[in-house]
Amino acid sequence: MARPLIGRTVRRLRVGKNLTQQTLAARLGISASYLNLIEHDQRGVTASLLIKLADTLGVDFSALSGTAERQLEAQLREVFADPLLAAETVPDADIAHLAAASPAAARAVLALYRAWRVAHEDSAGIELPSGRRILLPTEEVRDYFNEHQNHFPALEAAAEALSAELAAVPAEANHAIADRLRRRHGLVVTVGPLDGALRRYEPATHRLLLSEMLPRQSRGFHLAFQLALLERHEVVDQAVTAATPSTPEAAALIRIGLLNYLAAALLMPYAPFAAAARGLRHDVEALAARYTVSFEQACQRLSSLQRPVARGVPFFFLRVDPAGNVSKRFSAAGFPFARFGGSCPRWIVHGALATPGEVRVQVAQLPDGATFLCFARAIIAPTLRWGEPPPVHVIAMGCDIGHSGEMVYADGLDLGRAVVGIGLSCRLCPRPDCRSRAFPPLEHRLALDPLTAGASPYRFEVPT
Repeated sequence: MARPLIGRTVRRLRVGKNLTQQTLAARLGISASYLNLIEHDQRGVTASLLIKLADTLGVDFSALSGTAERQLEAQLREVFADPLLAAETVPDADIAHLAAASPAAARAVLALYRAWRVAHEDSAGIELPSGRRILLPTEEVRDYFNEHQNHFPALEAAAEALSAELAAVPAEANHAIADRLRRRHGLVVTVGPLDGALRRYEPATHRLLLSEMLPRQSRGFHLAFQLALLERHEVVDQAVTAATPSTPEAAALIRIGLLNYLAAALLMPYAPFAAAARGLRHDVEALAARYTVSFEQACQRLSSLQRPVARGVPFFFLRVDPAGNVSKRFSAAGFPFARFGGSCPRWIVHGALATPGEVRVQVAQLPDGATFLCFARAIIAPTLRWGEPPPVHVIAMGCDIGHSGEMVYADGLDLGRAVVGIGLSCRLCPRPDCRSRAFPPLEHRLALDPLTAGASPYRFEVPT
């Protein structure tokens, strides 16, 4: 799986700005022939030239990093590897070119594939009870947050303004929010039994009911959510309108997701939280304690620190249940999540289930050599009634190994010897000697021999 190269990205951004090579080269202070070599990946880019490129093209460094193209590549590779499409083999070079040179076309291919999958499943007898055939709104919403890299400047500004009005230290934020709800909105907050619900707002009686089963951190988050809903819903509504969701269900999910984002930004204001993260070397448990939030809330906030002028460590963030269902997924680190199938069983995400409450660390390397420092923790939520299985999720984060010096989780690790080879998923992983393989890769032919048993349950031939 080849890394996307910067040349294609530069060319796409240049064409998008309606600039000729001659014009851009003149603004950069280089020759047109040198720029042509850069765009064809035949010349490297110095740090000073990279800064000029970002400034001249009006983008931040992440736009030039190839992160978005790499995510598109991974998703396209899954699409073209699907044997049900009966498509001809698409070379990796063509996939990389499509993702880098025509990202809009690449996203259109992904949208068509999602629609085809829904139609295929419906034709096999899997459909809604009403008979309707629709695209899942959760997929649409997931794409929306990924396209924005889980960072929304307008919401950050709204949260900062509101936080400045509250003027509370982190330990007193919950009290300040509750006091503002009472004084400005006449809201009475009551904690008690809620018959299975966690929060209920009654506009007619100005009552906010919170379940007594909620831990303190979650109560504070629900208070912040309610304040965002009452005082900053206009900025959220504008963002939802700009997103042009295809269904009311998708619009509702986006609105709730943005209100959650706003609540997190209110409890963990950007600049102070980013400074605390650096000072604590991204010790999530220490961050969560300082801001009186949960481990998951602190992790998710870290993944959103993507302000161009004050960018935090680019993390990926994942929440997955024991069955492998992904309910949240963001990647500012360029980690190529598998979109249509399970992830690698060798990844620390799955091992964390064996030790709930403990942070597990792994240096994970993909087949293309990209290496990430990953950490994961299994969280067991309280049940609402006796006999109900407790909800279990694994919260996982990671960053490029180049940021390991900024991470407390790298302390004591021999980063060179601790590497564990993982794959994107079994059906896309070319590693031939994996004992954890669930099934062979789709692009390889099986090479079965009853006289030989190897480390892997499947032997296969590398395609030529």
